[in-house]
Amino acid sequence: MRERFSTTLAAALAFATLGLVQAATEPLTVRIGFANVGADNRQFSGGSSAAIAHSEHYVEQELKDNPDVKIEWSFFKGAGPAVNEAFANNQLDFALQGDLPEIIGRANGLKTKVLIASGAHAPIYLAVPAGSPIRKVADLRGRKVSIFRGTNNHLAAVKVLAGYGLQEKDVQVINMDTATTNAALTSRDIDAAFGNFPLASLVDKNIAEIIYTTKGDNPAYERHSTLIGQEAFIAAHPDITQKVVSAIVRAARWSSEEANRDAFFEISARSGFPASGYRFDFKDQELKYRNTPLIDASIIESYRFQAKQAKEFGLLRRNVEIDGWFERSFLDRALKDQGLVGYWQEYGPDGKPVAAGQ
Repeated sequence: MRERFSTTLAAALAFATLGLVQAATEPLTVRIGFANVGADNRQFSGGSSAAIAHSEHYVEQELKDNPDVKIEWSFFKGAGPAVNEAFANNQLDFALQGDLPEIIGRANGLKTKVLIASGAHAPIYLAVPAGSPIRKVADLRGRKVSIFRGTNNHLAAVKVLAGYGLQEKDVQVINMDTATTNAALTSRDIDAAFGNFPLASLVDKNIAEIIYTTKGDNPAYERHSTLIGQEAFIAAHPDITQKVVSAIVRAARWSSEEANRDAFFEISARSGFPASGYRFDFKDQELKYRNTPLIDASIIESYRFQAKQAKEFGLLRRNVEIDGWFERSFLDRALKDQGLVGYWQEYGPDGKPVAAGQ
């Protein structure tokens, strides 16, 4: 009886071991999303280290020794709100997304971790049709203004309005995505639009004018984007998570070198938006500042402030707790492994540079 039991146990253990081996080698598809899409629905993004990582296959290269792991990229015309829906339906493992939609997702119970910055310190612009009498933010009172609701442009626009004595209710807000906004400005169906770099293409064609930018204004008006990941995926696949983060750090290093500035814009133009628009967007700013991967105290404090303001401005119905949301261990390991500790400037909660070693 004992021998029979031992034989049965050995067989069961062998079967279990075989099952574990099969599970370990089972193909895995890593699903990465972008909260934007290229012109004419091109499956590309631009202007960030993550966009470079996608275009130049950094993630695939990082995983070349893992043939059973495949990468699936998705681009969402519906921006941040569409990414949140995809996360809620378990259709994504990671996503590049802006601060406000990330905060909204957390407020609605999405279980994610913020892993690395990609697209930090971004400005917004206020555009009007060429020849418009609107010359400053305060002139928007009562006007039809395009704002892409639920995106990080939305909160930035609301903060700019507040900074110049207006509330969202003081203007006629029309919810439009990038392509619809450009068409409406061209046809003069709206009086103004808050947006980002694609507006520059209308300036090049003398269709619109940029009458305000957050560049040089209050740093609190800046937009931030980061890579976030599903908590469940990170816990189940920390090794894959590390490789994804490490790939974006490599792309961030390349994207931060001033010698690569023109190449960075040309690769970004694969999105269908002209390189001139990216040059306009990054003008007078160092690549290191815009392409930093660091989740430093300034970004964490910015998210804390964004969450508070989103509630005050009526964009959220409940308070959002951000403590414990940021997981920097994967970033720190990538920086150490790639010899990049200290390469990018860290900023404190007050937005001021932090001395090395502090």
